[in-house]
Amino acid sequence: MESIYCAPNPILFGVGSSKETGKKLKEFGCTKVILVYDMGIKKVGVVDKIDEIIKAEGIETVYYDNVQADPPIWSVEEAGALAVKEGCDGVVGIGGGSSLDTAKGTKLLITNPPPLRQYFGRVGVVTKPSVPLIVIPTTAGTGSECTPGGVITDTEKNIKTNIAGTGCTVTLGIVDPELTVGLPRFITAYTGFDALGHCAEAYTSRLANSICSCIAREGIQLIGKYLVRACNDGTDMEARAGMSLAASLGGMAMSGPYCHLPHDIGRSLGTKFHVPHGNGCCATLPQVLQMIAGVKTEEVKFIAGALGNPVPDGASVEEIGKYAYDAALKLMKDTGVPSLQDLKLNLDDLLREVPAEVVMQMDIFKKLGFGVCTCPLDITEKDVADVLTRAYYENHFPKE
Repeated sequence: MESIYCAPNPILFGVGSSKETGKKLKEFGCTKVILVYDMGIKKVGVVDKIDEIIKAEGIETVYYDNVQADPPIWSVEEAGALAVKEGCDGVVGIGGGSSLDTAKGTKLLITNPPPLRQYFGRVGVVTKPSVPLIVIPTTAGTGSECTPGGVITDTEKNIKTNIAGTGCTVTLGIVDPELTVGLPRFITAYTGFDALGHCAEAYTSRLANSICSCIAREGIQLIGKYLVRACNDGTDMEARAGMSLAASLGGMAMSGPYCHLPHDIGRSLGTKFHVPHGNGCCATLPQVLQMIAGVKTEEVKFIAGALGNPVPDGASVEEIGKYAYDAALKLMKDTGVPSLQDLKLNLDDLLREVPAEVVMQMDIFKKLGFGVCTCPLDITEKDVADVLTRAYYENHFPKE
């Protein structure tokens, strides 16, 4: 079964491209915009640079700096209320996925009144068009600059869900690899794994389609080539640009097939245990690749090779799964991405909270109109528990 490829919004890509932010806002007719970001991005000076570029075009700026990780409803509604109060006619999101998703929600609420909860869903959400939105990622992972909706934490149900509809679509994504220079190694690692998850999971999704698969393959190859380099040398501009491109391709690739089990587990780890999104999504990737090799054999074989562990001719399905497992595990070790044990998580707590949550998420996805799960295998709570248990012990590398 194939899904429909959803063409993303326009993207302005390239080193130094963020310098065009003010001109683009002026072209869109904006006179007063709200900048949405967290204080971490403010402290490293990125916000001030963008702010100056916007003001140079005679555009007023308002600031929302209280972005939260895995943005909860209250934070998004707070930003939206500020934008309405100030009469903003444009939104600029600056930062990682949480900032960009908060900016999408802010745009939505300018013309679509709260509560935000009424706009949850992936398909069939009807919203009014809103003001222009420019998103500027400062990490190479989420691909949110290329996706039509945003991920919000439903604080009543304690799950991550989506906002959708024309009211929160991106008008322009500006991807400037220069803004990712100097990111700490651990953020480079886990955001890079988020991009890998988008590509690898879209490629192996039950709803994979031909266009998304082409995009995903290129993204996986870029990550295999550049992620370790970007982690080892944060000033390597070629590696930074390669990872920025891979992240955007990941956002494009999953627009139709969506992600599956590693991301489902990652979302649960985020809401239940506050694990950084990319870190949670890569936590079980080696085990899942091995598990699905029997139904996505050629795809898993490609992933192994793209990550630096080419599969020899004549390899069995079991061997192909092991090659991909080894490749993903080595990438985790080489980048130093924290393991579940590094994060001081207790396996019993994980097994008590995560499996049922993941299966519930899958059931919700089915009920949204898709009729099937995106994972290429039918998954039970026991399957999730087995994958988590293996990952807890196998993906941990004690310090030598």
